[in-house]
Amino acid sequence: MAEPYRERLASLLRVARLNTVRGLRLECKHFFSGAALYASGTICASLTPVGFAVKLPEGLRAALLRQHRGRPLRYFRGGPIKKEYVVLSDAILSQPTAVRGLLRESIRYATRHKAPKRP
Repeated sequence: MAEPYRERLASLLRVARLNTVRGLRLECKHFFSGAALYASGTICASLTPVGFAVKLPEGLRAALLRQHRGRPLRYFRGGPIKKEYVVLSDAILSQPTAVRGLLRESIRYATRHKAPKRP
């Protein structure tokens, strides 16, 4: 069941052209009933039956929610809200430039405390 989500997430990455960032290792892996994007080993986004969610800093999350361009991430009814994530609206997902910018910000935010590994 999760394979179509992993494939779609990989497709989103190709459209966003993020695989070219030097020193960054991006991986799409199975994640419960969907897929997750890992940036250098740290999860920064997920694509599941509830939508495409990205991990973002508080100010950007608040702006997206206020503008109705996203909603809080909750994997199931009554479940806890994943506070650092926002599920992006279909309107944003239809704009590759917007997706690229939000994914870059998500990767930067998720990996902010990791020192890059030297070859």
